[in-house]
Amino acid sequence: MVPFIFRSGDLTSTTSWSRGITVATLLFGFLVGVKALGEGFQLLGEATLDQIFSATTNPYISLVVGILATTIMQSSSVTTSMIVGLVAAPESPLPLANAVPMIMGANIGTTVTATVVSLAHIGRSNEFERAFPIAVCHDLFNYLTVAVLLPLELLTGYLRRAAIAMSRFMVDVGGVDYESPIATAIAAVLALIEQVFQLLFVSVRVQGMGLIVFGGVVIFVTLFFIVKVMRSLVRTRIERMVSEVLGSNAIFSILVGIVVTAMVQSSSITTSLLVPLGAAGLLRLEQALPITIGANVGTTVTALFAALAGSGANRIFGLEIAMVHLLFNLTGLVLIYPFSVTRNIPLRLARFLTTLALRSPRLTLFWVIALFYGVPTLLLVVDRAIG
Repeated sequence: MVPFIFRSGDLTSTTSWSRGITVATLLFGFLVGVKALGEGFQLLGEATLDQIFSATTNPYISLVVGILATTIMQSSSVTTSMIVGLVAAPESPLPLANAVPMIMGANIGTTVTATVVSLAHIGRSNEFERAFPIAVCHDLFNYLTVAVLLPLELLTGYLRRAAIAMSRFMVDVGGVDYESPIATAIAAVLALIEQVFQLLFVSVRVQGMGLIVFGGVVIFVTLFFIVKVMRSLVRTRIERMVSEVLGSNAIFSILVGIVVTAMVQSSSITTSLLVPLGAAGLLRLEQALPITIGANVGTTVTALFAALAGSGANRIFGLEIAMVHLLFNLTGLVLIYPFSVTRNIPLRLARFLTTLALRSPRLTLFWVIALFYGVPTLLLVVDRAIG
């Protein structure tokens, strides 16, 4: 008898398979959470929905809601997934036009993570001088993109119209009615969950609120563990890809940002990884920017996954807002990065803000908190008071 010889590769292969199954299970749970969120809002009734979402008719308040929600949850993936679920829900409680600025706000809010990570170097001025501009450059690029595209969207409806056209084309390709087995499985699981809430609560509105809370928690928890598992699975690959991209051309850097972010389902991980590399002097600001822009595009994969939770006629609405998210980031890339005049704006502003930050580190900490949390909250309070 030949003795069994244990090989480390066997364990690695088994571990990879188990993690793959874990990620697939978590993705299914994530889609159930998105669907539950939309069903919960439907149960609240039109009057309640009108009251909740009336503020989002103001595009600037809608933008602020997206920023604040994302900074609180520390994930644009969670915010955009919830938005997709609401837009795709039956009798959509959140119109597509109102959701577009919220998507833009989520893009701004997601930059807070890397900025907070850079503050860890605030006690070492040399490291902070290299790390902080890489972090805030992401903030500034996304703010600049919103400053260009939000007025354009309000004037022309470009993103909304283009997303609707592309979604209709994608749905009509092939002309075959197809009932997704994933959507069928999601509907079956959600039906069981709804029965549980019906047994627990008599009031339909309370059932709706329960489904909303349940859906939100499931989305947050599943994405948290997806990111955690994927990060442990591909951490070495990410570090190798980022290291290899140093000194490469911008197009390849952007592609690396897209691929890495799509793999880990979080732009925050990608951009936060760049900060310590910058602090160590391994990554320059000009090298970090295209990777950051690629991360913006890569994070749209999450919203496209969330759109899969829809079914039938409602599915297209989720697909539309997911396409808005993709088009927003692609348009920002095309309009700003290829031209040195516009590309240098976030780079120069990042260096200028770093100079100010080095003069007063404590004031910088206050400024970051106020910018991402204080100002959005204040605007919401003012809007509520005026309304």
